[in-house]
Amino acid sequence: MSNLKERYINPLTDFGFKKIFGTELNKVLLIDFLNQILPKKHKIKELTYSQNEHLGNSDIDRKAIFDLFCLGQSGERFVVEVQKAKQNYFKDRSVYYASFPIQEQSKKGNWDFKLAPVYTIGILDFIFEDHKSDEDFLHIVELKNQRCEVFYDKLKFVYIELPKFKKTEDELETQFDKWLFILRYLSNLDHKPKKLQNKIFKKLFESAEIAKFSSAERLAYEKSLKYYRDIKNVVDTSKEEGIIEGIEQGIEQGIEQGIDKRNIEIALQMKKNNEPIERIMRYTNLTKQQIEDL
Repeated sequence: MSNLKERYINPLTDFGFKKIFGTELNKVLLIDFLNQILPKKHKIKELTYSQNEHLGNSDIDRKAIFDLFCLGQSGERFVVEVQKAKQNYFKDRSVYYASFPIQEQSKKGNWDFKLAPVYTIGILDFIFEDHKSDEDFLHIVELKNQRCEVFYDKLKFVYIELPKFKKTEDELETQFDKWLFILRYLSNLDHKPKKLQNKIFKKLFESAEIAKFSSAERLAYEKSLKYYRDIKNVVDTSKEEGIIEGIEQGIEQGIEQGIDKRNIEIALQMKKNNEPIERIMRYTNLTKQQIEDL
């Protein structure tokens, strides 16, 4: 029997994120969310879900597994991900992952190198160490020249630091505000706020209500929620205590290899939960060998 007490799912869990944004039935929700971020010339009217696993061009290239990968009507690529915890070289990882939807556009024979735009959208459940201003929770990163003019407008990185968004229900003004409120607080709600009564959010609440899930969906969500809470607990405990009791040996072994302690703790917890090694690699930036050695 389920122990869930919340009325709505947590959209930052793997299951919750895919349930809200990753199905054909709810594609209109993803389109509306992305259109709050994108420039007017790239507003989406229709998109297509594509495979979220991308392989490198050679055997030594690592593969990228995105939460969501979509194509716009004009060929635009959209990588949409939730990042639950900090990791070493997160920005490097974002740039590396963006190279996959760029390289896949290459064509054999005579090709003029014309590329479709690539957008990486990261919904972050943490705060950047080097961007601690409470005001700047939305980061739009572009290639610019020395005069801060956009030099190349087909590659953009959009990061949203959710913990910095602190508006109350009464303070919500824009559709973007409302989306961030949903992403941060949905699982804490026991009603549908008056400011979130339009067609889009009515559809979202209907999809997110746990009571309407099948038994299989409920079990899948509970597993996803446990994983999310375990990761959060590892990170929070790491901040408070430094080393989690019971896994000191694995941490010490990893530290000897020069691995960041938080990533070791997350990897060990994920291994304990029998998570796939590819998922552990993604969330910790560790290699397969490093994870197997822990």
